[in-house]
Amino acid sequence: MDSKILIIGSSGQIGTELVLKLREIYGNENVVASDIRKGNYEVMESGPFEFLDITNKNDIKEVLEKHQIKEVYLMVAILSVIAEENPQMAWELNMNSLFNILDLAKNGTIEKVFWPSSIAVFGPDTPKNNTPQDTIIKPSTVYGISKLAGENWCAYYSRKYGVDVRSIRYPGLISYKTTPGGGTTDYAVEIFYEAIKRKSYTCFLDEDTVLPMMYMDDAINATIGVMQAPRMSSYISYNLGAFSFSPKELANAIQKQIPEFTINYKPDSRQEIAKTWPRSVDDSKARNDWGWEAKTDLDQMVITMLQGLHYTI
Repeated sequence: MDSKILIIGSSGQIGTELVLKLREIYGNENVVASDIRKGNYEVMESGPFEFLDITNKNDIKEVLEKHQIKEVYLMVAILSVIAEENPQMAWELNMNSLFNILDLAKNGTIEKVFWPSSIAVFGPDTPKNNTPQDTIIKPSTVYGISKLAGENWCAYYSRKYGVDVRSIRYPGLISYKTTPGGGTTDYAVEIFYEAIKRKSYTCFLDEDTVLPMMYMDDAINATIGVMQAPRMSSYISYNLGAFSFSPKELANAIQKQIPEFTINYKPDSRQEIAKTWPRSVDDSKARNDWGWEAKTDLDQMVITMLQGLHYTI
């Protein structure tokens, strides 16, 4: 390929697996990983890695020029739980990182951008079931507010300056390869560690709190898929769905594999966040526009998670 790809935030939950998949597709040397901290050993060793502070535009320019990069996946964010603890820090990082990349794209330094949004853009007034692509959006969390603002800025830069930026509204993501990063759906990863180590788990959400979720492989394929698709006439942050479940339903699925597993419930502040989010989303726009389709169902995901973690913990 003529130019290279840069992943900013390659040490995070999504970034780690995204780097490895992109290197598999495009070749190790054509995919540059970057983060402000060290990350996964395989990411660090299999191809180029740069320490990068996303808030420093000059540092970003240097990395882009050094590696002749024209395509950027901006995976940096402070997630919902941590954002509530430090709203100003979350706003500054989530917004300034996006502005830096959009400005470089506006000037032609970058040709194509991926920026992740989230179901956190939705709020208590949004329809909970089969949430439409276009609907009432009034987020009630710092993270959701920053994601909604980001969607609007992406649309503005696309419309006014012709920036090619693509987005997905991720549901809760589940993977055994990296640990969670401070989100409201983290229970759906933590539960597997505890099921293997202790055969029990205390969940921070109510047992019947249903949220849209997705296995990481599907999320990675969707991320690459929307970037490989022909450019749409206008910017869209796509709803993306796979399956929805409650903590109780996930525990039941785990008990099929580990019958002695037990779960208790002790809801905390994260329950208040979860109550404002959808139970399921309508992702027909992504299916129609670029052929999105989830491959992994709940039972498959549970088996894969348990098998994968047996080798890592």
